[in-house]
Amino acid sequence: MIVNLKNPATNQVKQCKAGFSWTMFFFGFWVPLFRGDWKWLIIMLLLDLIGIFTFGVVTTVANIVMSFLYNKLYIQDLIANGFKPSDQASVNILQQKGIAFNGMAA
Repeated sequence: MIVNLKNPATNQVKQCKAGFSWTMFFFGFWVPLFRGDWKWLIIMLLLDLIGIFTFGVVTTVANIVMSFLYNKLYIQDLIANGFKPSDQASVNILQQKGIAFNGMAA
């Protein structure tokens, strides 16, 4: 399910997938790097650094767990930065996924 988010202040539009992140599952820290999501990039790099000392166990577990959580966390960060759903379908998807937002669609 794709969510359309728009920042009314900058008119920037982002399309985000809601649900499981296959890209995070396969590519790990590269996903937040290419999305410009610096907070989660640093967190994933720290987990990967710890993973070096555990023969990759921490990295593997972190990638699996983040695959289920990352898209929701990314959307929540965008909403916290002023993005709003741009259509009613996006509002319905966010409500279905349990993602809170303020106000109506942009």
